[in-house]
Amino acid sequence: MHIIHQDNKKAIVKFKVTDPDDLWYLSTLVEPLDLISASTTRKVKIGEGENAKVIKKTAYVTIEAETIEFSATGTALRINGKIKSLHDDIPKDSYQSISLELNDEATLQKSHFLSYHLQKLNEASEKKYSYLICLFDREEALFALTKTRGHEILLNLKGDVPKKAQKVEIKKDFYEELITLLQSYAQRYNPERIIVASTAFYKEDLMKKINQPELKQKITLATCSDVSETALNEIMRSTELTNALKTSRAREEQLIVEQLLNEINKEGKAVYGFEQTKQAINSGAAQTLLLTEKCIQQFRLTNHHSELDTLLKTIESTQGKIHLISSEHDAGKKLDGLGGIAALLRYKLSY
Repeated sequence: MHIIHQDNKKAIVKFKVTDPDDLWYLSTLVEPLDLISASTTRKVKIGEGENAKVIKKTAYVTIEAETIEFSATGTALRINGKIKSLHDDIPKDSYQSISLELNDEATLQKSHFLSYHLQKLNEASEKKYSYLICLFDREEALFALTKTRGHEILLNLKGDVPKKAQKVEIKKDFYEELITLLQSYAQRYNPERIIVASTAFYKEDLMKKINQPELKQKITLATCSDVSETALNEIMRSTELTNALKTSRAREEQLIVEQLLNEINKEGKAVYGFEQTKQAINSGAAQTLLLTEKCIQQFRLTNHHSELDTLLKTIESTQGKIHLISSEHDAGKKLDGLGGIAALLRYKLSY
């Protein structure tokens, strides 16, 4: 996201969408009652009676957000609300939608910026750190790319290699095929790091065949239990990748949710569910609030967003931290299973 202008005192930011991930950030930032200004297309009636005709007109409007819808494809953010700007041919308080896509510019104005709003704006405007991950064994490989909201599976590959106790001609060198794919994906996505993981010793054998210094320099080796999406999640929280994945948001989410689950399992300093989390925040016991995007959407759909907003203000007033967790990957799904909201505590509460 390119920040064109930002005024924290007036809680206003003008931006340009430069990456599809920006739309996810905006879906967590834009809230009911916020003002959104952008160009949009609207049908306008020209003339009266039989001579009247309806044309599509592009206008720069400001609306007060009521509903925020993030498309399933992740390519658009649709905001609906009443028009608050003045126009000659558009009635004030009539309903209008603004759809934000890649390369669109818009202005967001809130009543105030909370610290987590500023944190998300900062994250969105910084460089996106993506990691190419290759899991493989002697005949199968999985390629994935880490994203702001988890990961994207690029390819599941079955190699054409000889099985044990069989004598057949090898049609293709599986390692050479993997290296070609690593080169292609590295060129296409320009990942910060490449994680190559395998069962047994296959990863070391692969490294011996890589002759490109630039590609080799980006690679970090790891061990996986098998070639699956489950193993991919294990790799993301592997301690041996701490340095390589230190800027990965997905890894951070994995670790903090694991910390929450460990505290819950030992009945320690953690609570989950809205009521218990609310009680912990109001008592000042909550140190870190964990909240999924799915939970935020639920509060919006049930018109309880103001209640959530009050909680966010309260935890910030007690110097607590707020972590928004994507519902699209393993950590977010686990948290959604607990109601989508939980807190790590400064001290254990007794009920």
